[in-house]
Amino acid sequence: MPRGNTRPVKRKHFSTSVDISLLDTLEELSQETRINKSKLVDEALELLFEKHDKPIVETTTE
Repeated sequence: MPRGNTRPVKRKHFSTSVDISLLDTLEELSQETRINKSKLVDEALELLFEKHDKPIVETTTE
């Protein structure tokens, strides 16, 4: 289950390439829900890690 806002989120920019259809669908979902794409990608990654039983590495806050 997505962790939502249960932890402080540190942001880091990264670049990758994705299937154009996935990106277009992400854009549509972002516009429809008014949730920014970064938050939607966070949720998708959290679900992926959960599916693979991979705990999220907690970073220290400094």
